[in-house]
Amino acid sequence: MPASACLHSTTQRCITWQAAHAAAGAAAAQAAAIGVSVNVALVDAAGGLAAFVRMPGAALHSVDIAIDKAYTAVSFGLATSQWHAVLAGHSPAVREGLVLRPRFVAFGGGLPIIEGGARIGAIGVSGGSEAQDEAIARAGLHALGLEALEPSTE
Repeated sequence: MPASACLHSTTQRCITWQAAHAAAGAAAAQAAAIGVSVNVALVDAAGGLAAFVRMPGAALHSVDIAIDKAYTAVSFGLATSQWHAVLAGHSPAVREGLVLRPRFVAFGGGLPIIEGGARIGAIGVSGGSEAQDEAIARAGLHALGLEALEPSTE
């Protein structure tokens, strides 16, 4: 490539379809094991749907909520359960305005998927309690040999 040529692109790592399906299946299996019917969504690094499982009996509204939890988690690289604490440190305008954004979810069940320091996707679970949804999402990450990032103590 000539020295005068400029690159106007970058490479972004992204979850594979195989990993997305494995995580979704593991999450659904965990939900079944605890007796909860949920929807599980996996998105890629750009927020596009990569895998989805809708368990029989899972609430219909939870379909979009699961997808939006994953979308929110990949968008910011933050577990959706952490937003309450994060927003507490911001102005009222930010606290009130951000939660009104379309597709933004500020309650538990969405986790970013980080591999080797790169955000490659996210998982969102909806249909149980916040704690159940997050535990089920963690089971999906665990199936990939990954752990959810813990909140910073800074």
